[in-house]
Amino acid sequence: MQKTTAQLLENPQLLQFESDKLLKRFSSSLKTLAKQSFPAFQLRLQQVLPKLLQLYLTLYGNQYDCYYQLEQLLKLLAKSSAQRPDYLKQQDLQQEQQPQHWHQSAQALGAACYVDLFADNFEGLANRIPYLQQTGINYLHLMPLFKAPVPNSDGGYAVSDYRDTMPELGSMPQLAALMQQLHQQGIKPVLDFVFNHTSDEHRWAKLAKAGQQEYRDYYFFLTEQERDQFAPCLREIFPEIRRGCFTQDADSKRWIWTTFNSFQWDLNYGNPQVFNAMAEEMLFLANQGAAVLRLDALAFVWKEAGTGCENLQKAHTVIQAFNAVARIAAPALQFKSEAIVHPDEVVKYIAPGECQLSYNPLLMALLWNSLATRKTRLLSESLRRRFEIDPHCSWVNYIRCHDDIGWTFDDDVARQLGINPDHHRQFLNQFYTGQFPGSFAKGVPFQQNPINGDCRVAGMLASLAGVEQAQSEGHTLHLQHALARINLLNSIILSIGGLPLLYMGDELGLLNDYSYQQDPVKKDDSRWVNRVKLDSQQLLEAQSKTSSSGRIYQQLQHLITTRASLPETGAGSTRILTCDNPHLFSYQRELAGKTLLCLVNFSEQPQYYQQLPAGHWVDQLSGQSYQSRVIQLSPYQVLWLRH
Repeated sequence: MQKTTAQLLENPQLLQFESDKLLKRFSSSLKTLAKQSFPAFQLRLQQVLPKLLQLYLTLYGNQYDCYYQLEQLLKLLAKSSAQRPDYLKQQDLQQEQQPQHWHQSAQALGAACYVDLFADNFEGLANRIPYLQQTGINYLHLMPLFKAPVPNSDGGYAVSDYRDTMPELGSMPQLAALMQQLHQQGIKPVLDFVFNHTSDEHRWAKLAKAGQQEYRDYYFFLTEQERDQFAPCLREIFPEIRRGCFTQDADSKRWIWTTFNSFQWDLNYGNPQVFNAMAEEMLFLANQGAAVLRLDALAFVWKEAGTGCENLQKAHTVIQAFNAVARIAAPALQFKSEAIVHPDEVVKYIAPGECQLSYNPLLMALLWNSLATRKTRLLSESLRRRFEIDPHCSWVNYIRCHDDIGWTFDDDVARQLGINPDHHRQFLNQFYTGQFPGSFAKGVPFQQNPINGDCRVAGMLASLAGVEQAQSEGHTLHLQHALARINLLNSIILSIGGLPLLYMGDELGLLNDYSYQQDPVKKDDSRWVNRVKLDSQQLLEAQSKTSSSGRIYQQLQHLITTRASLPETGAGSTRILTCDNPHLFSYQRELAGKTLLCLVNFSEQPQYYQQLPAGHWVDQLSGQSYQSRVIQLSPYQVLWLRH
């Protein structure tokens, strides 16, 4: 079998022949399962099966039941295709006939929210669709909403049932109805696909605990000797909460792989049954209306002894195989990578056949770095090397998310610029937790390592940018600077290229919520400081001309409206420019002969830009004209210049 598998993988013609044989062999049973969907399903299967076969053999070709498991996978694809709602089948057809890169539009704007914090429940969220439309949002990530352990759920990322929702939010049929309503209103719904692990309360985990070997093989039940083959090479993810990456099962005395928390059991993707089972859950979510699935913790899904078990090649193979599954049974579905790892590893997940979208943690971290240092050299040099990706794919550019800020940058680039990376991260942690003299930020440390003091930072956008401190001091100039910093950050994610993503509440400048410190369940997880509940009165502040919330919202609306009129801010190419002034950040967007030059002053002091090409330039944000080669930018000013 191993020799045959090797021959197939090395010879595309043999692979195609094997694929044709499989189609002929299973055509009758698949037709029965796919029902009326069979003609379209069959065509897609003919096109994609050779690729899926190649990937499946790469993962499982050395296992005796590989072809049996592949047959089971094809059957579940046919069944899922038959169950797909008609409106989603129509989107599939449109995607196949004319591929849509909707995420590259100048009108594309994303947002992320917890349903309960934003609108209480599914019904409440449906009632707030007009607010989303008013803001310009057409991509909405609904943060984890599946059934999870109470009270410890890692913010919902310990899933107990992928087909049941948290009861306080509503039912799965209600979620499906909400997702269809969002589609009808021009908003693409996004769900999390938590596929590296399940909760220890998941049905599979309960059966494993009960001693059923089939389900123990879904996870890693290791002897101490087996554990020690892996443990020395693994890094700790949550050192403040627990040490190591394994938890001992009280009944079997075996060690279970738990990368994140003891109640989150890592799945064993070396088992083809696990791949098939998770493919079925993935397609179920797609059929509820998910336009995009955020692939959670994708860097960890493949394990090999003697490695760090992150970013391994077969992790990519697993994701590519899921992508092939989607192309067959749900072609309109897109994947978003959540890889908060080294910048060189992040880009490896981005491809039309893997993840069409990817978070851009490098941009996020270095925007905050430039605000703290007032210097842009690390930002500019890092993006010059790593911003360009496949033209059919898009970055998801964000300032902040539901989690924390980790200082992601390439240590080698930092050293080349004379920056000590370890010392610099310590500075950034101190700055954004308000411990550095002169800091404007009010963040809190998250997951502080008790040994080396390393941590990440949590906080709402407005608190990190200086609004909270300025308001507490009653300092008008500092508040003006804080609002300008927020406008600066929003301007970059909206114009640099990619899908801009807002975290709901930040568009209104909501401040940190410290009440979590009095909650026994939440007090050890400082990320709750930036998981703030919105109420109707806060939403009304969007219309205020005088409040900080209203000013932040209206500044953002001006940026969004201006961007929508500039096609080059969407699908245009991006070039990070070299700037003589170390406080300025400059980049250029180009599309169909149109050029937009973006200049950003990261300092609270006026700065001069001395490289403006000759001609007549107009700032699209203010309407002001520039003709001199040397122009002055006021503190934290942003210019979008068209020639």
